[in-house]
Amino acid sequence: MESASIPIGEVASRAGIPASALRFYEAEGLIHSERSSGGQRRFHREILRRLAFIRIAQRVGLTLPEIRDALAKLPASRTPTKADWAQLSRSWRPRLDAQIATLERLRDRLTSCIGCGCLSLQACALYNPSDAAATLGTGPRYLLGNDPGDLAERVPEPPRRPRRPRRRGPGRRAPPR
Repeated sequence: MESASIPIGEVASRAGIPASALRFYEAEGLIHSERSSGGQRRFHREILRRLAFIRIAQRVGLTLPEIRDALAKLPASRTPTKADWAQLSRSWRPRLDAQIATLERLRDRLTSCIGCGCLSLQACALYNPSDAAATLGTGPRYLLGNDPGDLAERVPEPPRRPRRPRRRGPGRRAPPR
């Protein structure tokens, strides 16, 4: 079986990552290797596809636990097939679609009011007067998926006036507590 496996240096070179990353991924349970009779790590060729998936998943912002969970859905007893990878791909589609939409909003709206509360752009006076977007939540509300129309759907609370303390004059006592 050693002839069908690839040494760590060759896998690292082919995958474009350092050997230390391969050891780290193995320690994290993302990949596995076998040992040669001399104790060297050896990998099956299909590891290259898993490594490519790991690199791309990290690049789009997925965490190692998310990547580990996804890879755990692939069969361990055989090389994953096209159907296995397609099923994994379908499970990621909603998350990737949401991430793509966020990136598109960032690209398209960064030069206008993003609902962050800074009110430094002239457009903010139109799209986020008095930081009304803060009622929708924290952070850049318009980049996170809200738009100014969402404010019209919310019934604003009337502003509260601060209560002034009653003055105690001569002969007046403080109210009982």
